[in-house]
Amino acid sequence: MGSYGLGGGKRRLAFRIFLVFIMTGFFIHLSDPYAITQSRKEVIEEIGRVLERYSTDIDEKTRMQLAEAIYEESIRYNHDPKFILALIAIESSFKNRSVSEKGAMGLMQLMPYVAESIARELGIEWKGESTLFNPLLNLRMGIHYLSQLINHFEDLRIALVAYNYGPTYVKGLIDKRQKLPEDFYRKVFITYHTL
Repeated sequence: MGSYGLGGGKRRLAFRIFLVFIMTGFFIHLSDPYAITQSRKEVIEEIGRVLERYSTDIDEKTRMQLAEAIYEESIRYNHDPKFILALIAIESSFKNRSVSEKGAMGLMQLMPYVAESIARELGIEWKGESTLFNPLLNLRMGIHYLSQLINHFEDLRIALVAYNYGPTYVKGLIDKRQKLPEDFYRKVFITYHTL
C-alpha cells in the first residue's frame, strides 16, 4: 500500500487518469488542431449550429453575432472555441437570462461585483443587469475573467474551480492544502469532449 492506500496497479491507473486531465487541460488551452484546418467561417458556422441547437432565448441575429464573438474572443485569449462553448453549456445551459441561486448572471454566470470590475478593466459601460444580460458583453467579460484566473493560478483545472467557486475560496483551500472540488471542471471537460 502506497501513501494513498492504493496498490501498484491502482496507483498506475490513478497516475494515467491524472495525466489525461493534465494533457486535456493543456490541449484545451491551446488552439484546437481541428480548428486550425478549418477556416474562420467554418468554425463560426459550427459554433452557430451549437448555439442554434441549445440556445433558446437568443434571436437568430444575436446568435450569429455571438458565434463570431465566441470565435474572436477565444482566439484572442488562446482558447479552443469549443472549450468556451462547453463552459457556457455547464454554466448557463446556453440560457442568456440565467440567474444562479447565488446571483451569478448571464451566459457565463458572472457575479455582478466581479463583472462590474471586469467591465471597468475592459472599458465596457456598466449598466448592471442589462450589461450582464447582453450576451456579447457577458461573453467578453467571462472569457477575460477566465483568462485572468488561468494566468493567476497557472493551471486550467484550478482556474475552472476558481471560476465556479471563487478565487478566494480556492486560494484558501490551496493554502490549507485541502483537496479542490472536482465536479465542475470534470463536467466542463466531459462536455468539451461530447459537445
